[in-house]
Amino acid sequence: MKKTLIPIFVACILGVTFGCCKKEPVPVSDGSENFVNITDVVPDAILEIRYFGTYNFVGTRIDGYLQPTALLTREAADSLRAVSDDLKAKGYRLKIYDAYRPQMGVDHFVRWGKDLADTLMKPYFYPNESKDSLFIKDYIATRSGHSRGSTVDLTIFDMHTEKEVDMGGTFDWFGRESHPDCGGNPETGEYRQNDTITETQFANRMILREAMLRHGFKPYDCEWWHFTLKNEPFPDTYFEFPVKEL
Repeated sequence: MKKTLIPIFVACILGVTFGCCKKEPVPVSDGSENFVNITDVVPDAILEIRYFGTYNFVGTRIDGYLQPTALLTREAADSLRAVSDDLKAKGYRLKIYDAYRPQMGVDHFVRWGKDLADTLMKPYFYPNESKDSLFIKDYIATRSGHSRGSTVDLTIFDMHTEKEVDMGGTFDWFGRESHPDCGGNPETGEYRQNDTITETQFANRMILREAMLRHGFKPYDCEWWHFTLKNEPFPDTYFEFPVKEL
């Protein structure tokens, strides 16, 4: 994924992973016995499952989301519990937007991307992109790392203010503002003065990022909210079973 800045972003806005030496993906219709409900492992996690509702870039419930819950492999959930314990000591809770995503949900994204007349949510998620560019720029692709079960999209909630922490950008925004390095160097935590996000917003992103990295997750170059377990147990398997309570 080491290309120019823009291709890096557009290739992974939906959690797609590329690589010249990747094995052929293995589609699996079930496999839910390898997964857990996140809230069984992290009971105080807040769930706002965007693809179960209509406030997402498509504007409808996404195929395969039968209940507003979140699933992960046991290994990823256990690591997320460590992140939660770490952040709770600082006054925060985790808020989950998406975790395991069935292949049928990714297929829904692909069908939506081909329907150029459907721009219902353009003002909210991709105002600066034309829909006919989404395939060309790889915003929409046929595989997602979420379908392997160890990737999570999340933010943090401040227990003192009882509000979601201001990250300077919304989940699933198709734009430069979603990059972790927008406003600074995420490797050092050093803020860079800019007209996009404030120093406080950048610092808030670093709180989440640093906690996730401490407990075995790796970040994404294009989305501040997206993390994958480094040692994911199913690196070449894309699951199909629906999202519902296990």
